[in-house]
Amino acid sequence: MVGTVPVPADDPINVKALERWMRERMPGFEGPIALEKFKGGQSNPTYRVDTPGRNYVLRRQPFGTLLPSAHAVDREYRLIAALHPTGFPVPKPYFGLCSDDSVIGSMFYIMELVEGRNLWDGALPDLSPPERTAHYHAMVDTLAALHNTDYVAAGLGDYGKPGNYFERQVARWTKQYKAAETEFMEPVERLIEWLPRTVPEQTRTSIVHGDFRIDNMIFAPTGPKVIAVLDWELSTLGDPLADFSYFLMSWVTQPEGRSGVMGLTGAETGIPTIDEVTARYCAATGRDGVPDLNWYFAYNLFRLTGIVQGIKKRIQIGTASSAQAEKAVARVGGLADAAWGFAVKAGA
Repeated sequence: MVGTVPVPADDPINVKALERWMRERMPGFEGPIALEKFKGGQSNPTYRVDTPGRNYVLRRQPFGTLLPSAHAVDREYRLIAALHPTGFPVPKPYFGLCSDDSVIGSMFYIMELVEGRNLWDGALPDLSPPERTAHYHAMVDTLAALHNTDYVAAGLGDYGKPGNYFERQVARWTKQYKAAETEFMEPVERLIEWLPRTVPEQTRTSIVHGDFRIDNMIFAPTGPKVIAVLDWELSTLGDPLADFSYFLMSWVTQPEGRSGVMGLTGAETGIPTIDEVTARYCAATGRDGVPDLNWYFAYNLFRLTGIVQGIKKRIQIGTASSAQAEKAVARVGGLADAAWGFAVKAGA
């Protein structure tokens, strides 16, 4: 996981109430608990919970006014509780979901603290070329395993709505963007008009993570193995190409110390090319290939525009949860322009 900081003074979690809630739900549980806040993330605030016997992670909704359907920790909890017994790498959930705001002030759940490596830089500068290849293969294979999971057998047959996933998502993110709109942006308005008219046909349905990227995974302390996939807030049932094309966004994003690997692929670096990644994913999921990706890239950037616009709105109303939020919102205009650029490539 990323590093932690002391819980800020304006983050008033009642530690005694949390400890009492945990004790009531686990026989033999012993306090006291110590709480620290993970530094990353602008969505659902996340905390390290240390006790004498075991360490945990707490995820909660932000305090205050929330945008409709955002910060769905209840869906996160349901998803990992269903996936964990299948063997798919997610943290083990504990205690159950708490929807009683009187405990700490918002809905929350508690899960296992998975000890491993959280890799933020897609360039993997500390690894050798063969190690980079192996880590990228592990990520692709993990995504394929998710999309191959029998979601009905896992108890998630009603986790998403029927119909075309992208059609629903374009409508959802249009609504989210409009709810958080702070200024007029012409590229976004063009996308709002163009995307619904050009939605591709959906041919498969799977569990969709919604934010599958390198920094939402925990790797084993040594070796190229994904031992936990994190941050399931945007998960649902839908078109697996949503996850796959979002993962591929790293290949069309300039290296910036985060996931972007544009211009860094090939035998010299060990980072697979986009064609190599596509071939491995298709082999693992039984596909003959994937359609033209430009529409999907336009959609993914439109969705990111909506997400970051939501952070910008929350700064205005005082509920942004990360010190990095101000830096993130500076990306809104660039994301919108890039989204429209891919739309043009797709024929807009």
